[in-house]
Amino acid sequence: MTPSDLLKYRLHNQHISQRLFTAPGDIVTWLGAVQAQDYSASKWALGLRLQNNTDNDIDKALADGSIIRTHVLRPTWHLVPPADVRWMLQLTAPRIKRVAGYMHQLLQLDKKIFTKATKVLVKALEGGACLSRTELVTALDKAKIATNELRFVNIMMQAELDGIICSGPRIGKQFSYGLLDERVPPAKPLARDEALAKLALRYFTSHGPATLKDFAWWSGLTLADAKDGIEMIKDKVTAIRSQDISYWAATSSLHDKPVNSSVHLLPAFDEYLVSYADRSVALHAIHNKKVVTVNGIFFPVIIVNGKVVGTWKKLQNKRGTNIDLSLFESLAAAKLKAISAAAKNYGKYMGLPVVVK
Repeated sequence: MTPSDLLKYRLHNQHISQRLFTAPGDIVTWLGAVQAQDYSASKWALGLRLQNNTDNDIDKALADGSIIRTHVLRPTWHLVPPADVRWMLQLTAPRIKRVAGYMHQLLQLDKKIFTKATKVLVKALEGGACLSRTELVTALDKAKIATNELRFVNIMMQAELDGIICSGPRIGKQFSYGLLDERVPPAKPLARDEALAKLALRYFTSHGPATLKDFAWWSGLTLADAKDGIEMIKDKVTAIRSQDISYWAATSSLHDKPVNSSVHLLPAFDEYLVSYADRSVALHAIHNKKVVTVNGIFFPVIIVNGKVVGTWKKLQNKRGTNIDLSLFESLAAAKLKAISAAAKNYGKYMGLPVVVK
């Protein structure tokens, strides 16, 4: 498979070059999880893959629990399907907790404090309440649990990983939290091997062709786990060679011949880049520092036929949105016109007129 074909399949399987879904929960289920520490960016990551969805539609999906925002992979916030959040946490949380252990030591957070904090959070949220970060900080402070520096963030992440809390609806511009057991219906637990096989198949169906290292990076699991996952689903995946590198994709995801993709404006931290350990097929090494910073910040990018050709940023006001482009090289007039069309698509999603600069 040529690199160009590989990118076509990724765009196709990630539903960037095709849009078959209409509901935010459906595309999140297809992708498995969508990185979401930048909430606005994660909403556009769904919007560009959906038919006729708006920014407000995705806010509503978060509010009604059709999608859940919690710490589940790597670790960072992800949007995940409510039906899958429990088995995903059971699979990934133990390793994330081990990784977080060093920070817990620095912040003087131990099992006793986490247990006390959990009781405070449950008491504050039980009965269907969803409270803002500010309100929960107040509740913890009253219980004499210090929330200075990064302690509050780590206390809340631990409670998410323990399956105690998850996202609630936005309260103004603030995020809120609710009890997972009250926001998400109960589900039958999966054995670890079953969960690993399910996550692996989900990834190589929606993100393939990808390498084992890509899957390990995306999931936050070990390379040994990635190998075990592939072994468990070997009858459902196909091995692919491209430029002497071994890739895997779900066999079902290779049945359709992907169409030639045009131009897309992807948000910061989009799955198209962030979900792969090696991004060199789509992003030339000489441009890497313009897209990914040393501390892991991913900027919004412009892609043409799967290749990153520049970055973009929005400047929003009451009258509309200005989109500033930073291109890595000169583009033909037809491609510039296609970028303007992609920007208008973003404006339609936001419900605001767009001016491209």
